[in-house]
Amino acid sequence: MEAVRMNIPSIAALMSQPHADTHVVAISATETLDWAQFRTDVSVLTQALQHSEHQRWALCFEDSYFFAVAFLAAAHAGRHLILPGNHQPAALAELAPHYDAILHDDIVNIADDAMADCLASGLGQRTVTEHANTIQSTKNLDSFTPLTLSDVPLTLFTSGSNGTPKAIEKTLALLDAELAQLQAIWGEQLSNATIASTVSHQHIYGLLFRILWPLCAGRAFERHDLVYPEQVMTHANMDTVLISSPALLKRLAEESPTQPYRAIFSSGGPLSLAAAQQSHLLFEQLPFEVFGSTETGGIGYRQQIIENTPWQLFPALSMKLNAEGCLRVLSPFIDTEQWYQTSDQCKHLSESTFMLKGRADRIVKIEEKRISLTDVEHRLCQLPWIEEAAVLPLEETQRLSLAAVITLTPSGHERIAAMGKGKFWLMLRQSLRRWIEPVGVPRRYRTVDEIPLNSQGKRLVRDLEQLFAD
Repeated sequence: MEAVRMNIPSIAALMSQPHADTHVVAISATETLDWAQFRTDVSVLTQALQHSEHQRWALCFEDSYFFAVAFLAAAHAGRHLILPGNHQPAALAELAPHYDAILHDDIVNIADDAMADCLASGLGQRTVTEHANTIQSTKNLDSFTPLTLSDVPLTLFTSGSNGTPKAIEKTLALLDAELAQLQAIWGEQLSNATIASTVSHQHIYGLLFRILWPLCAGRAFERHDLVYPEQVMTHANMDTVLISSPALLKRLAEESPTQPYRAIFSSGGPLSLAAAQQSHLLFEQLPFEVFGSTETGGIGYRQQIIENTPWQLFPALSMKLNAEGCLRVLSPFIDTEQWYQTSDQCKHLSESTFMLKGRADRIVKIEEKRISLTDVEHRLCQLPWIEEAAVLPLEETQRLSLAAVITLTPSGHERIAAMGKGKFWLMLRQSLRRWIEPVGVPRRYRTVDEIPLNSQGKRLVRDLEQLFAD
């Protein structure tokens, strides 16, 4: 059950171990940042955070270099790291009870400036604004001492089933165990590569694969996301590893081969066989698909040769199924002694291989974003025009999206009569985006007098789907 650490420093010793000053940490189209700069930036920010009375710091960054600086500085300052899943102002406001202050870069729009410090404007000159006068000269930087990883708390957020984001509490020790496992499996193959990514570091997949694993293994990473297919194509070369998702990989269907990547990783949702085959055609690589969640960390991986290619359990884990056929895992990425029950229905093929059969709860993945149907319904019912809402996923033209069946309040009836349905639907979508990321906002709506229920009071899903059959 122990993850074997092969030629990779622990997060605990990352900042205290010697590195060449010229070792490249992060790159962009216009700049290369080396270890000397990184160590200075982490040290300066660490001192600033140590002078702050705030203990729980939310990290909200688009720039991965700034994020890495803030992450390591907060850890070495003995602070609690909070990673909100998205940066929408209303979503951050809702999570406010979980954090005392925010560290962010100047791209992120933070509503409450009194609770936010902008790191982007500070690095190289000063660090967080409210502590500018407390920072020591960079000529007298304190040396780093190894971290006690089990004492460094980290909170991530994922979609909850009760209508509110669910806080997932971890320690850096759990992440460190997973890094050792990743390095044991793929470290030699990825040696000396540069990491490019289409996924955010704010979630556990990007945090591990895009930031922490490269830092510990001595691999440089790109500061900014690859957003468009053409960026993915132009970055392809044998010295680069792509950290991506099915949402982006399936958008490469019309591209033509250029150069191969060293390796490609995909996580966050199911990758179609067609997208896997297209990746192989374009880049001479079948993506390594990684299965897991915020709660569990990585569980298994595969390269999809055929549609029913089984998943391989990570060697550090053990697995079994409960009576309902849902996967249970014993994992050092969660707890070395307690079995964890998932909602993933599986077929057990052997002690180390399995097939996935779908989710048993009301969380769906749309373009690799975990969306709670309960949460979307809750948000709709918070609006003054909606009495009741039933949200369901619909598969249309090979794309999964959400649809909502709603009953209206008297105010809702008046508003829809005055505006017309088209403008009313647009208003609903715009209102929901205060809390919900765009892919989680329902695209289609139907109004009914009553939500159809069976004799047990449960919703008739087929009847709801039939409302959108046209």
